[in-house]
Amino acid sequence: MDRNILLVDDQRDILRLLRATLDTLKNKEIKMFEAPSGEEALLESSRHKIDMLVADYKLPGMSGVELMHKVRARYPDVKVVFITGMTDKKMRDEMLNAGAFAIFDKPIPMADFLDVVERGLGLVQTIFPPENAQKGPPEEKHVRLSDLLANFRQDFNADAVFLLNDRGLINARTGNLRDPSMEVSLISTLMAIHSAGLKVARHNHQETIESYHIFNGGDHDLLFIPVTPMYALLVAGKDLTQGSQVLETVSGLMALRGQVEKALTSMGVTGELKAMAEPKTIPVPPKKGTDQLAKATPAPEMEALLTQAPDAKAKSKTTDDFWDEAAQDLGRKSVNPEVLSLEEARKLGIISDGK
Repeated sequence: MDRNILLVDDQRDILRLLRATLDTLKNKEIKMFEAPSGEEALLESSRHKIDMLVADYKLPGMSGVELMHKVRARYPDVKVVFITGMTDKKMRDEMLNAGAFAIFDKPIPMADFLDVVERGLGLVQTIFPPENAQKGPPEEKHVRLSDLLANFRQDFNADAVFLLNDRGLINARTGNLRDPSMEVSLISTLMAIHSAGLKVARHNHQETIESYHIFNGGDHDLLFIPVTPMYALLVAGKDLTQGSQVLETVSGLMALRGQVEKALTSMGVTGELKAMAEPKTIPVPPKKGTDQLAKATPAPEMEALLTQAPDAKAKSKTTDDFWDEAAQDLGRKSVNPEVLSLEEARKLGIISDGK
């Protein structure tokens, strides 16, 4: 079954970049169509059924939001992804309130963009595996884990609760972030915090991980808490950390952590802090036979060589000694082979030695 994506941007470089990025999925079901303006995009939507609209917010003529409403009048189920170079929060809220599936700021984070496209079109995900396709524990245990997250979400009126593993994958989830476009980058950053927390716990000589992180004042209040060295919980919602509410939320999250940890333990997938955080050292085997070699009697041939070896305390020749001896040798010999030196003449008896 074909999935048609309509790419709309007045910058040809952006269109080429988006097309090249989508080509990396190598999915023959994806068909792409391009338009440089909202009016031409509407013409393309009249020719082809559109499953996903990827459009710049600021287009020549009609805006991206106006284009979305017109395309949705024809295709109510179309998923809309906005791309914008503007960071105004009111404008972002306008797009989200209009029903945008995701919003990306330029430059576009391509990993997040591909994940949004695959989730929006219902394709096999390259980053987050579908929940019903996960390997590991039996389905009933996985459902039980999801029930724990769903109950917490309902009790605290949270928008989303995720169970993450140390590879940055979502093992169980309930709900969605307000803006899912940055889900991949957010989770990747949080798992980097998780890894740093393991190192801090090791340096602090902790037997277990006891820490939590709170981020408030943005699209969501975020609470992030490690469960084991391999798993962590992320909770997102509005007003979860305001005033005295933060104590109740953290207390409930601690209780959820204990329940999730028990469920993971029953599945046999937890890991100890020391085993996960400390680097493994390989013991060096002791050298064998060194004492016997030291006590061994040398062979007669070797002993003779050692006896004939020069004395280590012998006086070493200096550079001046070397050149003095060389000068004396040259003085005894004639440079011209046809001329005899005085020393050689005396030895031959040609001249007397003066005695």
